[in-house]
Amino acid sequence: MKKIFKYLFIGMFGVACLSSCSNDLLETEPTDSMSGSTFMSDATKALVPLNGIYRSMYDFGWSVTGNYHQVFGISSYNLMSEVMGDDFIMGKAGSGWFWYDAAYDVKDMYDRSTWRPYDLWMAYYTWVANANYIIAGEETMGGLQEDVDYVIGQAYAIRAYAYFMLAQTYARNYNFQSDPCVPLYTEPTMTTTTGQPRASVKEVYDQIDNDINHALDLLANSPAQRHPSHISYAVALGLKARISLVEEKWDDAFNAAQKAISVSGKRILPVSQFIGLNSVDQANVMWGAQIVADQSTKYASFFSHMSTDISYGKNAPKQISTWLYSKMSPTDTRLVWWDPNDATYSTGGYIQRKFDFSDLQTWAGDYVWMRVEEMYLTAAEAACMKGDEATAKQYLMALMSVRDPNYDTAKTGTALGALTTDITNSLREEILIQRRIELWGEDGRFYTVRRLKQGFVRPEEYGWPAGLRSTLHTAAWKDPASYVWVMTIPQAEFDGNVNMDPNPIPVGDQNPIGDYPE
Repeated sequence: MKKIFKYLFIGMFGVACLSSCSNDLLETEPTDSMSGSTFMSDATKALVPLNGIYRSMYDFGWSVTGNYHQVFGISSYNLMSEVMGDDFIMGKAGSGWFWYDAAYDVKDMYDRSTWRPYDLWMAYYTWVANANYIIAGEETMGGLQEDVDYVIGQAYAIRAYAYFMLAQTYARNYNFQSDPCVPLYTEPTMTTTTGQPRASVKEVYDQIDNDINHALDLLANSPAQRHPSHISYAVALGLKARISLVEEKWDDAFNAAQKAISVSGKRILPVSQFIGLNSVDQANVMWGAQIVADQSTKYASFFSHMSTDISYGKNAPKQISTWLYSKMSPTDTRLVWWDPNDATYSTGGYIQRKFDFSDLQTWAGDYVWMRVEEMYLTAAEAACMKGDEATAKQYLMALMSVRDPNYDTAKTGTALGALTTDITNSLREEILIQRRIELWGEDGRFYTVRRLKQGFVRPEEYGWPAGLRSTLHTAAWKDPASYVWVMTIPQAEFDGNVNMDPNPIPVGDQNPIGDYPE
């Protein structure tokens, strides 16, 4: 990292201060006079910067000078990756938030601090940087060993998660092992730190694997989740399952998902019991942000972009494609998540009702980042890919018996079509279709399409508006090896900085701005 480094640690304790305003887990208020070593000397005090990281995961402002209303942490990047996919339709541009993501029209904005190439890089590398400060205290931190393991384990998990998302955004998929990926930093850094060049895809995933495995070793010694926003042992297992799916390590994915279900103590809920998907207190939620009224980011929030009670949701209505909606039977209880009869906001797809504020007057609504239902679907897919179709159907039916009383499947096999709408009628495809329905708006669909090495189409008959059916990208959307899927790196990483010479990333090492290298 280069010029962006200037912003990372100046704000470290400022970020921690944000969390201390209303987080009853914190026992120590940070002050400007406190040093990093003071915080890291004791596991209880280390909760201050740790909770600061989590607070920043749902705060806004990752763009430095503008576009704040589309940069509110993890949920904004989940929404970004949904609109970039094939199932989640923005009917209109509205105020423009997320429209340019959906239209694949942000890569040439790499030289600005107000657009996606910069703010996503800034957010995830800030979490890496602050996690590194906590990890540096691993050998010297005082306190009960289980408290130390709880803090340090989460820091490793945060770093693994951040690099995982960076790798999926700024490089081609996992199969391109020798491609340049992102720089690796694993030690505390400052403006005088020597910048690193881009590591390869393989090197970055090796680091991700090492970090998540070490996180699991530590968190196993202190498995209880002390706050819904914390990456507990069960959540780290869930992250391990996600990573293993991308790496196609099916045994690891199955084992992590199965254990996450067991350890979390969470259970599949009927649709009627988690209306609005806006509470981390629900019995199916493994990880999320508990947002109290005075921490609401109002218009710069997930629900403001989803709810048709707010202008953003009204003017840029979010809809499911008619193709995916048609895959549900008349007895599927998830049908209530969308309204096919809405004539006010629908522009071709079906308006979403899955996500909504818990209290519109106070802009309240928690962000859900991981549900146990995901783990059942992951276990089902991994078992299928291992050749154990009986177990795959067992996990699939555990979910579907709660979603559709008439559901059953006799499908078999693992074949997928070249495009996400090319039907093969395999068991794996069936599991993935149920995943698309169940986790619509949550899963980061763009990233799933990438890991499956499929392409997609956006035809008008599925509900796609003209502005998102761009012929500019039609060929690349069908090509998993294209660079349409790869974000450009912020120009700030290439601009010289006297405190970080030599230049860590050569100027010519920018990702292609177009869908293919020139």
